[in-house]
Parts: sequence; C-alpha cells; structure tokens
Amino acid sequence: MPSREDPDVVDVAGIGFGPANLALAIALHETDGHDLTAAFFERQPEFGWHRGMLIDDATMQISFLKDLATMRDPRSEFSFLCYLHDKGRLVDFINHQILMPSRIEFHDYLGWAAAKLDHVVSYGADVLAVHPVEEHGRITHLDVETATGTRRARNVVVATGLIPDIPQDVQLSDRVWHSSHFVRHLQDLPDGPHRFTVVGAGQSAAEITNHLLDRFPHGEVNAVFARRGYSVADDSPFANRIFDPESVDHFHTAPPDVKKSLLNYHASTNYSVVDLDLTKELYRRHYQELVRGTERLRLLHTTRIRDIRQSDAVRLQLEFLPTGEHRELVSDFVIYATGYRPNDPRNLLGDLAGYVKEDDCGKFQVDRNYRLVTTEDVRCGIYVQGGATEHTHGISSGLLSTTAVRAAEIARALIADGVCRVRA
Repeated sequence: MPSREDPDVVDVAGIGFGPANLALAIALHETDGHDLTAAFFERQPEFGWHRGMLIDDATMQISFLKDLATMRDPRSEFSFLCYLHDKGRLVDFINHQILMPSRIEFHDYLGWAAAKLDHVVSYGADVLAVHPVEEHGRITHLDVETATGTRRARNVVVATGLIPDIPQDVQLSDRVWHSSHFVRHLQDLPDGPHRFTVVGAGQSAAEITNHLLDRFPHGEVNAVFARRGYSVADDSPFANRIFDPESVDHFHTAPPDVKKSLLNYHASTNYSVVDLDLTKELYRRHYQELVRGTERLRLLHTTRIRDIRQSDAVRLQLEFLPTGEHRELVSDFVIYATGYRPNDPRNLLGDLAGYVKEDDCGKFQVDRNYRLVTTEDVRCGIYVQGGATEHTHGISSGLLSTTAVRAAEIARALIADGVCRVRA
C-alpha cells in the first residue's frame, strides 16, 4: 500500500453529500478500532435533499426505520429515533402511530445528522474531475479537483445523485419548471387564478397537482400524462421484499436476462406510480367537480405534448394518442414532473473511465461492494452509489431503502481491502 505519512492524503474522498454519502460518513465514523480519514465534497452551499419537493403534508414512501443507520446498527446515535429524542418529540411521534414521517421532518432529520459530521464535508465545493495519479506505472492515488483546489485520496466514492429528466426540446424558464424547483418557484408566485399544467403520472406529479388545487382555490390544473390514469404504487409486504438486503445479493449474481426481468417485474414499486390514498383524493376532487359543474382539475389522459412554445404564456400542442387528434392548451405555468435519471460517473472520471471494465452493454462493471471493476494497474478504489448501479444491484440501488446497509458494505470493503488501516 502507498505510504500513509502524508497528512494531505485521505483514505476516502466522497463526491456528493446527499443521504448516500452521509450514511457512508456515519458508517466510517462509527467503525470501531479504525482510524479512518475521509473528506466529502458537496456542490450545494449547505445540506439539502430534494428541497424543491418539500411540500406541506407530503410524506415519505419508506418506514422511518430505513433511515441512515438503523438497518446497519440499531444502536447508532444517528438513527431517526435518536433524532426524535434529541428534538423532544419521541413520545409525540409514538402517539402519532405512523411509520412514514412527513418529508419535511425527514429532511430535518437528515440535516440534523449532517450537522454532526460538518467537520468532514466541504460545502460549495463542486467537483470538476477525478484524475489518476501514477507511481511506477500503477495508479495509486486519485486527485479530486474542485473549483478551489485539489485533494488527493486513496479511494473515491461517487454519489452525485440524480439529475432532472427533461425532454430535449424543453427550455426551463420562469414559466416552465421541473418539479425539482417547484417549491422555489411557488414561493415567488402571487395568489391569483393561474392556469397550471402538470406533466407526468408519478408521485411528484400527483403531489404537485393536489398541492396546486389547495394553494390556488381559483386556479385550474391540467394533468397531462400518457397513461389512462394514475397507477398505484405496489408497497405490499411481499413486493417490498425487492428492497431487502438479501435481494441485492440475488440480483447481483443473477444472469442478465433475469436482471432485466426483475427490473420489469418490480417497476411498479417505484417508477411512475402514486400512493393509493393520493390517487383516491385526486379522484374524489375530480368527481366532486363534475357534480358541481365547476371543473378545475382536468385529467388529460393518454395524451402527449408534441410542441411547447413560450411567450406571455405557454402554448402546448397536445396529441390525444387513441385518435391522433391535436389540440392547443394555453397555460400560465407548466411543471414537468418527469422524474430523474442517474448522473453518469463518466462525467467525473474522464480519462480514468478508460481503466474501468464494461459489460456487453457498455455499462460499467460493479462488484458486489459497489466498487468499479478496473484493470489490474489501478490500486485505488472507485466506488459508486446511486442509480448508476441499478443494472448490477437492482431497483433499490438509487433509493433510501438500502442506504444504511449499502454504506456498511462499502465501509467494510474499504477496511477489508487494507485501504483504511489504523495509523502506525
């Protein structure tokens, strides 16, 4: 192993400090008997997680027990229950008799945990690239380049999250938003009889639609989606087993055709689906408006947007898919709740990506412990967390459900590989 005498070299450099790398920082912090050095870099000026969708009354879709630490170590001081105790709300939460807290409260929990590890993270540090450092013909270190300097590390863990998935011909503006910026835009919007169009059929689209109807009682909301109606998320006990740690083991060792089938079978647990209670509430609203004859919520199902033009308003050209009929829809504001896509780690790795092995589909090979499979001349570790590992670790790889367990696996891998050792 390389000499560890240089104090400017860290064992682990984490790129991104969302829930994934925050959970890793906690796991490293709570690893007994090891003197681990780590530095994390986050482009945001402070901790934040999907701030644009912190809508009042929106709840999490997972149990509070699937927090940053409990499934790794129920005794952790970073658990959601410890957060509640510290905030003086433990008894009140128990009396609430819920498993899924509000999104606002869970975000506060994440910020509470991040504040405890403020000394290992640099905020406002946008990582520009990761460069290989060669010694005697082998890559022994990695230089993490930021706008303010470079930090050398023996390993990097890339967890840069997701990026908004927006149609190529759509230009975001003050009138056209992505759901990731919904709350920010809404704060600047005066009350009035606004005309909104929400594009998408997933949880975010349904939450935004419902919230707009509450917030603007004299406004109208057009919900545009290609499906006949909102599809219900499958969160039944057996379906949820796809998020069990054991499922990741089975998925990783499965043949490619089985992997593809599993992803298709269980897409209804996460993609373009809505909580049952929310679908019922939207249908209740829709029906009551039909009864009253004052339709504010218009469900434009089996419809696609074929063109969008912005001026003093937003003009949408819609196609009704069953007949091919076209019509124009004029809105004051359009919100694309069209989801996210993984941030390709190649964007950061640059030339280093050439040392990573690929599968038959041209995707990075990733071992069971989320380490990229590299050529033998690479002696440092490159780990990836998030949706970029869905093809190797399954549907849970980009979700919170396995965050604590995944962090433990990466921490153990770093130690087992002899990368993080007690200082002499």
